[in-house]
This record gives sequence, structure tokens and C-alpha cells, in this order.
Amino acid sequence: MLQQVIAITGASAGVGRAAAVAFGRRGAAVALIARSLSGLESAAEEVRAAGGRALPLVADVSDPSALAAAASEAERALGPIDVWVNAAMVTIFGEVEQMTPEEVRRVTEVTYLGTVNGTMAALHRMQERGHGTIVQVGSALAYRSIPLQSAYCGAKAAVRGFTDSLRCELIHQGSAVRLTMVQLPAVNTPQFEWARAYLPHHPQPVPPIFEPEVAADAILWAAEHPAREYVVGASSAMAILGQKVAPGLLDRYLASTAYAGQQTAEPISLDRADNLFHPVEGLHATRGRFTRESRGHSLQFEAVKHAGTIGLAALALLAGATLAATATMRKDPPRTGAAA
Repeated sequence: MLQQVIAITGASAGVGRAAAVAFGRRGAAVALIARSLSGLESAAEEVRAAGGRALPLVADVSDPSALAAAASEAERALGPIDVWVNAAMVTIFGEVEQMTPEEVRRVTEVTYLGTVNGTMAALHRMQERGHGTIVQVGSALAYRSIPLQSAYCGAKAAVRGFTDSLRCELIHQGSAVRLTMVQLPAVNTPQFEWARAYLPHHPQPVPPIFEPEVAADAILWAAEHPAREYVVGASSAMAILGQKVAPGLLDRYLASTAYAGQQTAEPISLDRADNLFHPVEGLHATRGRFTRESRGHSLQFEAVKHAGTIGLAALALLAGATLAATATMRKDPPRTGAAA
């Protein structure tokens, strides 16, 4: 049996790194693409330790030529790419009035156009061979935006729109290339340590928080069972349904809760480095600081895996039951402390 070849952008940290290690555990050859060589090399060591082959490739996903060159090098060294995962992202925490046009453009270039560039690099090669799967790492925020992350929410919504359009084209062509999107919940990654932030306190994921391995498991499942879209976490399903049913109510709810919900009690460091334009060395890892508050599995996604692709309505029922039970047990959850 030929070794499966995987290419992953954003592979030096967080969800991309967790997915790379998970594919390595399956014995795959993994091309890891990101900006930081040191981060890539440490991620490659983890992939090899898990049992896979690893090829670190330095490229900024916002540069289509660099990404195409990385794809060519991956195929030269490892063989034809079977699965391409677009996981690279950057974000900014802050109100729209606080950001500059250059900052918003950069989030768009990496999070949205980086996905477009990666998709094009993979699609060109896969179409010629008539084989391959592209996995877009999305977010529940692609459907339901929240305050303080307007640039990121806009970029993820754009990824969803681009992906839906491309899917129609592939169906029209009768293409054998598969396209799937995984909409993730809040995940405990290092992005909260190095994202540019105009906040008084340290940023945090909006609870409930999941470990990156949960996201990686969903990405592997999507690569092997490429349905149209997967929603991960009951909270994600509930947010998507809420946006469809009562968007105005959600606007008001998030206006009153999402400011505090995205910040810990710890004042933010004034000399904090961020990775918007350049990588922050020394912080590349799979998990962030919120492991104590994070969940290591998703019962909702386990149901999807064992019962097939569940429709959004069914997911929402499970989400509603879960959130109702949570609200009954804990009506006013405490804010995450600085020692997390």
C-alpha cells in the first residue's frame, strides 16, 4: 500500500500541528507548511516520533508563488499529494475602530486568501490526476460573527463562500476531487498568546473550549469521509442554528457577553509580541494555556462519526440539550483566571 501524502498549511502550531501529528500517527508522509522554520522543525520531530515522514517547508500562504513552490517541492520529495489541509490563520482582537486597514488586509491575506492560494495549488495538481481531497479548516464564526474579531470572522465567512462556489464547479465538471469543510468550535491553541490584541486583558477562547486534538480528529475524519461539511461541537451547531433562527437576538446577546467572554482576568502585557506580520519564535506548540478548561473530546462529533453525517437540525437538538443542561448546572460561569 502506498504511503499517503498530506500537505498542511499552518502546520507549525495549533490545529495544523495537531493534524500533522495525527496524520503521522497513521503513517502518512506530511509536508508541513508555515512561516517559522524552527516551529516547523519542532513539529516535524513530533510527526516523526508519531510514526510518519515529515518535510518542513517554509512559505507564507499569502504568497501564491511561494505556496505553489512548496506544493511542487512536497510532491518532488514525497510524491503526489493525496490530501491538502488549509489550516493557516491569523487574527486580531479589537474593535473595528482600533484596527488599521493594513491589519485587516493582513488577516484577509492569510486567513482567506491563504486558503484560496492553498486550494488553487492543490486543485491544479489533483485535477490533472483525477484524485485528491481538500480540507478547509473553518470555524463556527464563518456563520455567526462575534465582536472583537471582525477581520477573522469576515475571512472565515469568505472561505465558506469560496468553498461553496468551488464545490458547485467541481460537481458541474464531474470532478473526482473532493472538497470538504470542517467548522470548528473554540480551540486551545497558542493563537491567544501571539495574536495582535487591542484589549485590556489577555485574550481567551469563548467557552466551551476544546483541545486541538479534537479538531485534528475531525480533520482526519473529513479527509477520509469527505462530506460537504462537518460541524464540530454542540456549541458550534447551536451558534449556526441560532444565526439562522434569531440573528438579532444573538447580536444583542454577544454584545453583552462576548467582550468579557474573550478575555481572562489577567492584564495584557504591554510588550506583547504578535504574529500578524512575522512569526513569534519560541511559542510554537500544539496547545495553548487553557488546557485546564478544555475538553479532550466532543460527544457531538463522536455521534457524527458513528451515525454518519447528521443534519444541522439534529445537531442543534443535541446542542440545545447540552447547553440547557449546562445552564441548569452553572448559570453564571466564572471568568478564566490568569493561572490557566
